Amino acid sequence: MKRIIVCLKQAVDVSQLKVDPATRRLITASAPKKISDFDKNALEEAVRIREKIGEAEVYTLTVSHEDAKAVLREALAIGADKAYFVNDPSFQDVDTSGTAYVLAEAIKKIGEFDLVLCGEASLDSFSGLVGSRLAELLNLPLIASVRRLTVEDNTVVAERTLEDAYETVKAKMPALITVTREINQPRIPSLMMIMKASKKAIVTWTATDLNIQQKKIGAKIEVVEVLAPKTERKKIMITGENSAEIAEKLAKALIQEGVVGR
Repeated sequence: MKRIIVCLKQAVDVSQLKVDPATRRLITASAPKKISDFDKNALEEAVRIREKIGEAEVYTLTVSHEDAKAVLREALAIGADKAYFVNDPSFQDVDTSGTAYVLAEAIKKIGEFDLVLCGEASLDSFSGLVGSRLAELLNLPLIASVRRLTVEDNTVVAERTLEDAYETVKAKMPALITVTREINQPRIPSLMMIMKASKKAIVTWTATDLNIQQKKIGAKIEVVEVLAPKTERKKIMITGENSAEIAEKLAKALIQEGVVGR
């Protein structure tokens, strides 16, 4: 194996999103950004494969209309050897189809590879479409929702999660794998790893560098509205002489409201 390419998304940290109480709209402008969680699992798995076989290069690839240098440096600190950043203002409204197209063109420009790893979805939009679209554009075998992965010579063996079962699949490389959160626990970079990351290369390309056709990145999906769910608190306080009495009153209230069954 010579090279693993990991596709990373700079995503909004959904755990720190705020909501406008009047409109229920999400306030994203001030929300911090990070590597999308599943993508970080994909990167960790790539680094583990390299550590096991001892010869592969790990490259990361990010597409964004914003500055993503902090995210790229974190990826390099985790263990990537080089980061590629496709950055262009025209990507602001790009959807999953356009993102997959730009990623595909960037991967073609990078050149030879054995594996492409992606998270199975991003935590901000959770569409789960980029990996499959990218595999189609690159004409690669796709194994999705992978929870365990091994490399044997020129073959990958993956255990993937289905709704009510697990399935083991083999594919010859090059191949594209999308991973779940179950596959590993991403490492926290040490101070030494962070210092080494500052010396690693970040290659920046624009849409012009990749000869991107603007008509192919036009959004085909229209997001009409994104609102936080409406919640109304009942403001009921349950009191009692002791914990047993309070628990009994709480259970009766939950049954009466239909939250739990008898």
